[in-house]
Amino acid sequence: AIQQRPYGASRSVPRWRQAPDCAAAILRHVVEQGPQIYCLAAEPKTQEEEQEVQQRILHPLEWFLFGEEPEAGLGKLQQGSGGSGSQLCGRVFKEGETVYSCRDCAIDPTCVLCMDCFQSSVHKGHRYKMHASSGGGFCDCGDVEAWKTGPCCSQHDPGASVAMETVRPSVGLQQRVKLLCQVLLRYASNLLVWEEDSELPAELQPRVKDNTYYCVLYNDEHHSYEQVIHTLCRSINCTQTEAQAHTALIDREGRRAVKRGTLRSCQQTKELIKTTSEHISLQPLRVEILHSVVMAHQSFAQRLGPWFQQIIGYSVGLRQIFCQVALEPSPDPNQTSLISRLMLHDARLYKGARKVVHELIFCSLLMETEYKRQFAIEFTKHYKQLQKDFISDDHERNISITAISVQIFTVPTLARQLIEEVNVIKVITDTVMEMLWEHLDANHRFHFQGYNSDKFFRVQVIFHDLRYILISKPTTWTEELRTQFLEGFSAFLGLLNCMQGMEEVKRQFGQHVEVEPEWEAGFSIQMQLRHILAMFQDWCSSDDKVLLQAFKECHRALMRCTNQPFRGEANDFYMCKHILHTRPYKVSQEPVSIHVPISRLLAGLYVHLCRTGSIKHLHEYVDPVSCTLDFTYLVEHPLRCVVLAAQVSAEMWRRNGLSLVSQVYYYQDVKCRDEMYDKDVMMLQIAASKMDPDLFLILILLRFELFEIFNGSCSSKDKEVLKQWNRVTEEMLFLLIVITGERYVPGISDVTREDVTMREVIHLLCIEPMAHSSLVKGLPENESHETGLETVIPKVATFRKPGVSGHGMYEVKKECLQEFNPFFYHYSKSQHSKAEEAEKKRRSHEALKPPVPPPFCPLFSSIVHLLSCDVFIHILRRVLQRAVEDRNGLWTEAMIQRALHLTGQALLEEKTQLEAASVEEVTFNFSLKARKTGSEYGKTLFHLLSKMKSLDSLEAQKDMILWTLQMFDTVKCLREDSSPTASMSDEQTKPEESVQDKEKAERKRKAEAAKLHRQKIMAQMSAMQKNFIKTHKMLYENVPESAALSSPASDITSRVAVGPQQGAGVLEREVLTCILCQEEQEVQTRGLAMVLTACVQRSTVLTQSRGKTLSTEDPLFMPPDLAVGTHTGSCGHVMHAPCWQKYFEAVQNTTRNRLHTELIIDLENGEYMCPLCKSLCNTVVPLIPLEPAAINYESAELVGELLTLPRWIQIILARVKGLRSKADGELEPFGDAQADFRSILSFGVQEPPKYSSSIAEMLVVCATTVHRVGLQVAPNEQCPQVPVMAWNTCAYTIQATENMLEEEQKPLFGSLQNRQLAGLKAVVQFSAAQRHRSSQAVVQKHFAGMLAVLLPVPTVEDTPSILEIDFFHLLVGLVLSIPALYQEKAVDLQPSAISTAYNHLHLLHLVTVGHMVQILLSLQGHAHTEQGDEARSANSLVSYISLRTAISGSTLAESVRRGMLPFLRCAALFFNCLTAVAPPEELSSTAGHMEALCSYLALPSNIFQLFQDHQDTFAPLLQRWCGNPAVTKALKDYITVLRYPRKRNRLIDLPEDYSVLLNQASHFKCPKSSDEERKHPTLCLVCGTMLCSQSTCCQKKLEGQEVGACTAHAATCGAGVGVFLRVRECEIVLMASKTRGSTYPAPYLDDYGETDPQLGRGNPLHLCPERYRKLHQLWQQHCVLEEIARSLEVLNVMFAFDWQML
Repeated sequence: AIQQRPYGASRSVPRWRQAPDCAAAILRHVVEQGPQIYCLAAEPKTQEEEQEVQQRILHPLEWFLFGEEPEAGLGKLQQGSGGSGSQLCGRVFKEGETVYSCRDCAIDPTCVLCMDCFQSSVHKGHRYKMHASSGGGFCDCGDVEAWKTGPCCSQHDPGASVAMETVRPSVGLQQRVKLLCQVLLRYASNLLVWEEDSELPAELQPRVKDNTYYCVLYNDEHHSYEQVIHTLCRSINCTQTEAQAHTALIDREGRRAVKRGTLRSCQQTKELIKTTSEHISLQPLRVEILHSVVMAHQSFAQRLGPWFQQIIGYSVGLRQIFCQVALEPSPDPNQTSLISRLMLHDARLYKGARKVVHELIFCSLLMETEYKRQFAIEFTKHYKQLQKDFISDDHERNISITAISVQIFTVPTLARQLIEEVNVIKVITDTVMEMLWEHLDANHRFHFQGYNSDKFFRVQVIFHDLRYILISKPTTWTEELRTQFLEGFSAFLGLLNCMQGMEEVKRQFGQHVEVEPEWEAGFSIQMQLRHILAMFQDWCSSDDKVLLQAFKECHRALMRCTNQPFRGEANDFYMCKHILHTRPYKVSQEPVSIHVPISRLLAGLYVHLCRTGSIKHLHEYVDPVSCTLDFTYLVEHPLRCVVLAAQVSAEMWRRNGLSLVSQVYYYQDVKCRDEMYDKDVMMLQIAASKMDPDLFLILILLRFELFEIFNGSCSSKDKEVLKQWNRVTEEMLFLLIVITGERYVPGISDVTREDVTMREVIHLLCIEPMAHSSLVKGLPENESHETGLETVIPKVATFRKPGVSGHGMYEVKKECLQEFNPFFYHYSKSQHSKAEEAEKKRRSHEALKPPVPPPFCPLFSSIVHLLSCDVFIHILRRVLQRAVEDRNGLWTEAMIQRALHLTGQALLEEKTQLEAASVEEVTFNFSLKARKTGSEYGKTLFHLLSKMKSLDSLEAQKDMILWTLQMFDTVKCLREDSSPTASMSDEQTKPEESVQDKEKAERKRKAEAAKLHRQKIMAQMSAMQKNFIKTHKMLYENVPESAALSSPASDITSRVAVGPQQGAGVLEREVLTCILCQEEQEVQTRGLAMVLTACVQRSTVLTQSRGKTLSTEDPLFMPPDLAVGTHTGSCGHVMHAPCWQKYFEAVQNTTRNRLHTELIIDLENGEYMCPLCKSLCNTVVPLIPLEPAAINYESAELVGELLTLPRWIQIILARVKGLRSKADGELEPFGDAQADFRSILSFGVQEPPKYSSSIAEMLVVCATTVHRVGLQVAPNEQCPQVPVMAWNTCAYTIQATENMLEEEQKPLFGSLQNRQLAGLKAVVQFSAAQRHRSSQAVVQKHFAGMLAVLLPVPTVEDTPSILEIDFFHLLVGLVLSIPALYQEKAVDLQPSAISTAYNHLHLLHLVTVGHMVQILLSLQGHAHTEQGDEARSANSLVSYISLRTAISGSTLAESVRRGMLPFLRCAALFFNCLTAVAPPEELSSTAGHMEALCSYLALPSNIFQLFQDHQDTFAPLLQRWCGNPAVTKALKDYITVLRYPRKRNRLIDLPEDYSVLLNQASHFKCPKSSDEERKHPTLCLVCGTMLCSQSTCCQKKLEGQEVGACTAHAATCGAGVGVFLRVRECEIVLMASKTRGSTYPAPYLDDYGETDPQLGRGNPLHLCPERYRKLHQLWQQHCVLEEIARSLEVLNVMFAFDWQML
C-alpha cells in the first residue's frame, strides 16, 4: 500500500505521527512546502500550483486525518454517519444571483431560497418574489424558523434522508481533526491578519531569506477602474490590456501583485503608484510591499478556506469540532477566539480573504444551532467595534462581516436569547448613539448640518439590525425578557430624545433665508425608524405589563423633554362662555420642529392600551404626582406640527425656502405619515376624547392663530394677510373633519387592518384607475414590505387587462363609491381635486355628502361631542355668515365646502344616534343648537343655510346645501318621532322640496331641448347630402363604368402578368403632395423628381445559416441560404427632391450641435429622420412612373409562332456572344452570324424613356446608398456592382415582404399597407431603371454571367451550380438586365412590349425549371410514390434527372409544389410591381391558390408540364446542370444542401414562466472566465445564444475597436442588428450598430399586467404572447433601427451609454 501513496503522504505522515510534537511537525511541513509552491514567478500558474498543493500538502493532511487512504476513510465515515448532507442548504449567494422569497410562508422578507431549492419546493406555487442578491447572503432552505410551512425543499427534506447523526466519528479521528483545525486555523488566521510592517512569527520564518519582494496593489472604492488603469500604465510600464487585466483582478480579489523584484525596485514602484494616483484623485492607492514568503503563505492560507469547507462538509461531527476550535477562548487572556480575531480584523482584510472567512463562517458556525448561538453572542459582544470598523472602511457592506447580522438577528429564538443574555437592543442603540454623537448640539439634540453623506449612510445601515431583532414578536414573555427588553426600550427612548425637537425652524420675516437648512438627514433617520417604531409598539402590545411599563417610560421621557418650551405665562381665553387657561404659543413667531417622535410613540402606545383594555391599570403605573395625564401638554407638540403644515400650505413660510416645503411634504407622504402625521392626528383625537370639547376647540383656534378672528376682535385690510387667514381657516376646518371623521384606526374604532387598507385603496382608485404598482406605492408598507393589497383588491375593484402595450388597470367598484370621502386625510392637494372632479362626474348633480363613519370605541366616543359643542356651532356660523353677507375677501368656496361637510358629519352622527336609541337617551343635540343659537338675530346656522341656497356665488355647492337642509328635516322628524313623508305637509319644508323638484325638472327640460336640436341638424345634413347626389347624378353613375373599363372582369387575359397574354397595367395618374412644401405634383419621367424616404439596411431575417457573412467579392449570385441581404424599407412619405436636399442639409447642420447625436443618427452615413413620422432613413427612392405597355395580341401571336423557346435561346446566346466579341475588339459578325446577332431586334424595339436630370440624380443617390450599405464599402457610383446591388435589394425586399405576409397568414395581394406597397413599387421601378444609369457593357456582362448558370454561354466560365444560387434573385437580375442586349452602337433602343413579354415569359420558364430541378436535387432520399397526372409528369422529369444522378424514382410532386410556392409568390409580387397588371381575385384571399399563381405568371397549372412541353430543349440543359461537380458532391452528401421551402425564421421560443429563464441564467458559465462574480447573462432572441455582456472578459475586437459580447454577436448574427433579453434585468435591448441601442419592455408581465424592469417588484412573471408577437414583427419587418431612433429621440439623452460595451 505504501508504494501506491503519493510521494508527499508516504514520507510525511509517518514522520508527523512519530514526532513528539505532532502539531509543530505539521506546521513545519506547511511552512517549508508553501513557499516552494506559491509565488515562484511574477505571474501565478494556477493549475500547476493547484496540482502541487494537492500532492505536497493537502493530500498528506487528509491521509493523516483519516489514518488511511482518504477515499476509503471518507467512505467509512459517511457510512457511519448516515450521509454527510445537512438539512440546511447554506448556499452562499454571489452578487447578482437570483433569490426567491415566499410572501405566504416566509417569517420575514429576509428569508430567501436559492434557485435550486426554490424550483424543488412547495413555494413555487405560492405568491413568491424574486430579486437579485447583493451577495453574501445565504439560502434558508431547511431552517424551520424561517418558514411557516414548507421549510425544506425535496433535496433537503430530513424525511427523505436517514437521520443525520447516528454514529459520531471515532475518537482518534476526532482528535486528529481537532489537532489539524487548531494548527491550520491558527496558521491561516495569523497570516490573513498579518500587517505589512510586522515580522513573521519565528515558526514561519524561512531558513534562507532571499531578496524577492512583491509590490501589491489593493482594491478601494474611491478610485474608478479608469483611474487605476491609467495609474498602472504610467507606473509599471504595462500595456492597456495588461493594466485592464490587473484592475479586473484587483476588483475581484481585492489585491494583485503588480511587480516582483528586489525590495528597492518594489519601493520605487510603490512611490510611483502613490504619487501618480494622488495626482488623479487626491487620494493615493493602497500599496504594500510583501516578501515573497509572506505572499506564498497568504496564498496557501486562502487556499485552506475551501479545503476546510470540504473537510467539514464530510460529516456533522467534523463540522462541530471545527466550530469548537473556532470559538475556543484563547489561552492568552489578551487574545480573543480565532473567529473573533478574524472578525475584528475583517475591515483590514482584502476582498478575497474576506470572502474565504465569510464562507467558512456560513458553512460551519451558522449551520449548527448551538454554535450559531455562541457565535451570535460573540458577534454581539464585538458589535460596536465591528460597526466602527465598517463605518471607517470603504468597501461595500455585502463584503463586510457586519452583513452577517441578517443571518443571526432574524432568527426569532436567537433574537430573544440575545435580548435576554446580552441585551442586543441596547447594544445596537448605544452603537447608533455613539456613531451619531458628533452630531449632537448644546441642547443634546441632533443637528446634521454639514454631515458626511457616505458615513451617515453607513450608520443608517445599523438600523436594519434593530429591525431584524424586532421582526417577529414573542408569543410568551419571561421575566428576564421583559426586563432586558424594557432596558433596550429605554435606550431607544434616549435616541428618540435626541430627535425630539431637532432641526427646529423659525419663520423668516422680511428677507428670504440665505442658506437652506439641512433636512434630509433627519428625515432619512425618520424613515429608517418608521418600521422600528411600529415594531416596538407591536412588541409592547403583546404583553400588558410591558405595555404599561413602556407607556410609563415614554411618558416620563416626554415630560423630561425641553424642546421648544413656552415663553409666556398662562392666560385665560374666553369664547362662547367657555374659558381656557393655557400658555400662549405662536407657531408663526416662535421656533418649531416637525420631529416629535416621543409624543407620537406615546400616542401609539395609548391607543394600544385602549385596544387591549390595559388602560384600566394605567393609574398603577403613571407617577402619582402626574396621575392625571395633562392632555393639553401631550397634544401641544403634535398640534404645532399640524399648524406648521397648515401655515406652510397657506404660504406663510415662503421665505423659509424649499427645505421646509419638502419637510411638510414628507411629513404627510406615504413614506413617513404613519409615524408622523397619522400619529399627530391620533394624539389630537386622544386629547379630544379626554378634554372638554369647547376648550379643545379654543386650543385649536389659539394654535391656528384664528382665535381673535373668530372672536371678532381682529381685522385687516391687507389682501395677502386675508388670503393667509382664509387658507389657515380652511386647514383648521379640514383638521376638525379629520379629528371627528377619521376613525379607521384599530383601537380608536372597531376596525381591522384589512378595513383600513380597503378604505385606502377605494380612495386611491377614486382619483383614477390605477395599475397595481401605483396602488402599492400609494399604500404604506409594513415591516415585511407588505401592504395587504392582495386580500382587499378583489373586494373593491375590478381588473381591466392590458393590451399590447400599457398596464393592467384596477377600477373601483360602483358599490364602494358610497365610502368616498372628499376630505380623506391622506389625499395631497392635487389628489383631492382630482378625486373630487372624478366623483362629481360619476354622481352628476348629486351632493358629495360625507360617508357614514364606523362608531368610535367607547373610550373615544366623546370625540363626537366636538360636533355639537357651542364653539363648533359658533365657528360654523361665523364662516357661513361671511358668505351670506358676501364680505369680500373674508371667505372662500373651499371654506364653505368644508363647513358644509362638517355640518353634514354632525347631522349624520345625530341621525345615527337617534336611530340607535330613544330621543331622551341621546345627548347629541347639534340640530337643536343649529336652529336655536343666534335665533335672536335671525342668524342661526339653519337660517344661514336656507339663505345660502339662493346665492349665485355658491351655485357649485347648491346640491350639498340642499342635501344638508334635507338632513335637518330627517333629523327633526326622527326627534319628533314622525316619518319624513308625514311632515312634508309642514309649511317649512314645502318650499325647500319644491325648489329641489323645480331644479331637477328644469335640468331635464334643458337636456330634452338639446337632444331635439341635435336631431334637427342631423336631418338637415341628410337632406343636403341626398340633394347633392341628385344634382350630380351623372358623376355618381359614371363611377362603376369607368372602373369597369380599366379592368374588365370578364376578360380573363387581363389577369396575366407575363408573356403575350399580358393584361393592360392599371395606370393611374399619380398626383402627390410634398410633405415639406405641401405642393402637389404629378409623377412624370421628365418632371421634377418626387422621392420616398427610405432606409437601406443589411438583414439576416431570412438567413438559413446564421452567423455567415455576405462575401463582398461577387454579389452577382445570392447564395440560396440568403445569408445576408440588403433590405430597403420606406415609411411612404413623399417629398420633392430639392425640398429633401434642403431638409437634409438643414438636419446635418443643426443635428451636429446636439448632445450625443451619434447615439440617435449617424450623420456620416447620411441618416436623417422622416420629417413627418420620425422614422429613421438613410436615402430616398425616386418615384418613376410605369411605362404603358399595350400589347397587340394578334401580332403577339404571330411572333409567338416564330419565337419559340429554342429559337429564343439561340437568338439570345448569339446576341450575347456577338456583344462579347465586339467588346473584346473583334470584327462585327457577318453572314449567318450577323443575321443571328441582329435577329433579336426584329421582334420589335422602341425608344427608351428619357429621365429628367433630377430623377437621374436621385437614381444615383439611391443606388450609391444601396451599394455602400449592402457591401459595407466606401461610396462609389462607378463601381460595376452598383446595378447588381440594386437588383439584389429589389429581390430581397420582395422576399422579406412575402415572408412577412406568409408569417402573418395574410393574402399576397391587398393586405399590405399603402406605405409598404408604395415603397415596394418604388424599389422595383428604381431597380428596373438602374440599367439606364449604368454602363450598358457592364449590364450586358452581368446578364451573360447570370444567364450562364442556365445556358451554356461560351464566353463565361466558372459559373456556380444550380444548388449554389437563389433563383428568385437570379430571375430579378435577368428580367431587369435583359433590355441591355438591345443596345446598338449609335442608337439607344429597348425591346418593344411584345419583345419584353416574350423575354419575361422565356426567362421565367427557364428559371422556374431550374428552381424545380434545384428542389428535386435537394429532395433526394425523401421520396415516395404518388398517383395522378401531376405525379406522372413529375416522374418523367425525375426519371430524367435520375439517369444522371442517384435520385430514386417517383419523388413527391407535392414536395416540389410546396418548395416552389415561395418563389412563385415572390415572382407574382415582382411582376405585379413591374407591370401593374391586376392579380386574380383568388390571390387576395389567404389560401395558397397555386393555380391562380400559375395563371397569373403564364405557367401551366401542372408546373411539371413545362418540362414535358419543351423536353428537347431542357434535356441537354438538365444534363449540363446535373453534371456540375458541386451537384455530384451534394448528391453524395459531401456538402449539405438546403431544403425547400426554406425554414421561416422566428425569434426563439421563450418559456412561459420567467423563473425558468432565471434558472438558465444562474447555470450560465462565462466561456472565458472562471470566476463566479456578477455577470449579466444576456439571451440573443434571434438565435438563442446566452452571452456574457457588460464584462471585460468577453470583449472582442471589431473593426479595430474593443466591443462587448452582444455587439460582437449582433455583427455576425444579425448583420449589426440585435434583439437581446438581459435576463437578470428583465429588459430587452435593441441594438443597431456599435454606438446605438435602446431598451424596450420585456414581453413578460406579472399577474397585474405590468412589466418589471430590473425585477424591482419581483412578482412572478409570465410570457405575454401578444407582446412577444409585436417584438417579433418589429424584428421581422426591419423596424428595430426605427424603434431605437424613436425611443432615443423621445428620451433626449443626457448621459451617453456605451452600447458597444454591452
